[in-house]
Amino acid sequence: MKIKTFIVSLCSLVLLACNTKNKEIDSSVDNSNHVSKDFEDIKEDGKLRALLAYSSTSYFLYKGRPMGYEYELLERLAEHFDLELEITVSEDLNSLLSELNKGTVDIVAYGLAITTERKKKAAFTDYLYLTNQVLVQRKPSNWRKLTLDNIKKRLVQDPVQLINDTVSVRFSSSYFDRLQNLSKEIGGPIVIDTLKGKLATAEIIKMVADKEIKYTLADKNLAQINASYFPILDVSVPVSFSQRIAWAVNKNSKEFLAKINKWIESEKKKNDYYVIYNKYFKNKRNFNRRIKSEFYSLTNHQVSKYDSIIKKNAKKLGWDWRLLASLVYQESRFDQEANSWTGAEGLMQLMPNTAEELGVENSLDPVDNINAGSKYLKSIYENFQEITDTVQRIKFTMGAYNSGYYHIKDARKLATLNKLDPNVWDGSVNEMLLELSYPKNYNHPSINYGYVNGIEPYNYVNQIFERYEHYVNVIEE
Repeated sequence: MKIKTFIVSLCSLVLLACNTKNKEIDSSVDNSNHVSKDFEDIKEDGKLRALLAYSSTSYFLYKGRPMGYEYELLERLAEHFDLELEITVSEDLNSLLSELNKGTVDIVAYGLAITTERKKKAAFTDYLYLTNQVLVQRKPSNWRKLTLDNIKKRLVQDPVQLINDTVSVRFSSSYFDRLQNLSKEIGGPIVIDTLKGKLATAEIIKMVADKEIKYTLADKNLAQINASYFPILDVSVPVSFSQRIAWAVNKNSKEFLAKINKWIESEKKKNDYYVIYNKYFKNKRNFNRRIKSEFYSLTNHQVSKYDSIIKKNAKKLGWDWRLLASLVYQESRFDQEANSWTGAEGLMQLMPNTAEELGVENSLDPVDNINAGSKYLKSIYENFQEITDTVQRIKFTMGAYNSGYYHIKDARKLATLNKLDPNVWDGSVNEMLLELSYPKNYNHPSINYGYVNGIEPYNYVNQIFERYEHYVNVIEE
């Protein structure tokens, strides 16, 4: 399975800049515009096009790595169907179903409560988990000095106490619908303050903690995990019965829906399914560690603590700094003391002879290592001047950085022998690198540098670009 994140206006990879945010539900979906696309059409495309939210539980970066509940499940679903995963990050949580019905995506992978109104607009998968909505409110500022009874006396303990008070939620969300129904149930008006669709639930919960708003509603699992970081919040008051949380597909995608449901049924029998849920909704220690980290994309738009060095060197290369950052992650996971069995050291895994040629005295020094590794990349890049397509030239450079320039030369020769374009990486030279793992090819008279473990540079380039696309989704240029 390959993962590809969809990026609007991908004109030039090295010049790309993207600012992505969030989405949810549009109450004015025109059902007449449902685009008919079912499982066989999706298989023919070879892609699973998914819409999800950039949030603390759905999809984010942590220490340079894409993570999230929806993201991990989508990876498994795409692998199950043998599809390339193409992610679109939503910019307005009020229009998820609208985007679905336009046919721009195949699935909305976001925790949606199944409601009667929503079922008119989309088809829902079997539920992923059950939860209920709770009131999110702030405890008194001196709550640590108070007894539990005294704290409770100062809090809303029953929804009836919300009559004539104000609760802030996104318009068209299930929380908005719930407040409308709750007003009827308790026989008095609740003032609904509608918030922008770009705000994720976790951001709205933080607004309560920061005194920007008085109350909000949230799903219990989201409320509890966020309250673990903001202990001043109380999330103990339920305002709904249990709700089924699921993903949505087009109403015409009946076969696709059936296959997803079969997959969900199978996944629920596996321990991993519950491990993934607990990882994002139950593990409070890990959640708090992420929130406090400088390298959590929702807290600080950094990939690593080496971003400034990477940016300087990327400018010299003429590359998007996030692309170089992805390469550094691929080499060392941003571990400045990383070393391999081959003797390669540091952030960009410099071999001792390469480091010596580049005048590096200490390969474990981050500045020296990245400066030298980038200088080496530039020298390789200059060797591919005949490749005019910038993206392809970068891929050749990365392949040579991983496997050696002369193995790439052999792969280009083999491409020519097989009537493929030696100036194109994708589907041509990268495939020939795989072929150089076999004796009939590396022993060919035209091949000068012998065997190469071609799967390594093949995956190396793919993984760097896949990760880069995640970086573009959530980190501004």
